[in-house]
Amino acid sequence: MSVLDGHVVVVGLGFGDEGKGAVVDALCADRPTTAVVRFNGGAQAAHNVVAEGRHHTFSQFGAGTFAGVPTHLSRFVLVEPFALAAEVRQLETAGVRNPLSLLSVDGQALLTTPFHIHANRARELARGGGRHGSCGKGIGETVWYSLLSGAAPGDVVESQEVIGTPGAAPTVADCARPSVLRRKLDALARFYAPLATPSHTVDELVATYRDFAGAIRITDGDETGRLADAGRLVFEGAQGVLLDQHHGFAPHTTWSTTTPHNARELLGGRPHTVLGVTRTYLTRHGAGPLPTESASVLARFPEAHNGTGEFQGAWRAGHLDAALLDYAIAACEGVDALAVTHLDATGLRVVPADGSRAVGLPDPLAWFHDRLPVAVTGYGPDRADYRIPVAAAAGARSTISV
Repeated sequence: MSVLDGHVVVVGLGFGDEGKGAVVDALCADRPTTAVVRFNGGAQAAHNVVAEGRHHTFSQFGAGTFAGVPTHLSRFVLVEPFALAAEVRQLETAGVRNPLSLLSVDGQALLTTPFHIHANRARELARGGGRHGSCGKGIGETVWYSLLSGAAPGDVVESQEVIGTPGAAPTVADCARPSVLRRKLDALARFYAPLATPSHTVDELVATYRDFAGAIRITDGDETGRLADAGRLVFEGAQGVLLDQHHGFAPHTTWSTTTPHNARELLGGRPHTVLGVTRTYLTRHGAGPLPTESASVLARFPEAHNGTGEFQGAWRAGHLDAALLDYAIAACEGVDALAVTHLDATGLRVVPADGSRAVGLPDPLAWFHDRLPVAVTGYGPDRADYRIPVAAAAGARSTISV
């Protein structure tokens, strides 16, 4: 029996961009899957999938969509309806029929609005040379505003009805309750008025979000549990463990739990496999530490789907870092197996865990196998470049301590 036959939690072990989207697509195309469950982040996810002559950068939809697998956005996800509508149009252009029929959303999920997005961008621009490396999608502002009421993303709360008080954060369920939504958006607009003036009025947002609520399936209760009992789930993480809000390197972190902990909570003790995704070299976008950064690595491995973002910053690359890989695995409280991408890269080097000088890596797959079972391998950008053994080897969960 393969470790990938049951529920699989996919997490990135770097600074993001490890290849999680391609891995999720390969897992969903390989064997029957009931749903892809997003368990953190929001519209800032950028998971590239190339399959059957199609390419899409998945943002809020799960990366199993090309394989026909539905997406469930859990209560830990921040939902941005305007970006979601744009992604629907892009998926339709790519040949996906009626994408919204493949989507369900937990009503407790927080709503990211234009107020959050404009405030996020204004703050990042004001930092000048001290930027944090934000994607400019309003993620941090959405979380911060909700925390003012004492409710974190994913918390199951009866209501946030302290209307007019910062932190009475709008949720997806509010989109179907115009009077509640209007009061929350009025409070949000007043709170952010000194910082940003969005292009949408509260009246326009209420109308748009009401239409959004009518177009999607909003769930309550333990939808993930129901899906898990119906069949295999693939949990798709956003960004990487080295950007985690608790384990990353502040202030260059995301306001999100990128480790498997949210997925484990959603699974409620059900058995699962944690699959850590890593490139054969290290990358990150924008500001923040990259100890093994190398101009030669950047030059040798050009990116077809990653570039410089207005708010996110430049694309960067460096040698594989054994210490950071160990640290990421430890932050996950262990992973069961690895998915190694970009194995088509050549002339690789690795900086050992003791921080000594980088050494050549003539056989990267063997190097990773020395640490953990490798259950998925990727040798290029296309689904056809990915390999999943019929019976991926099972092993004891790695619990590297750092």
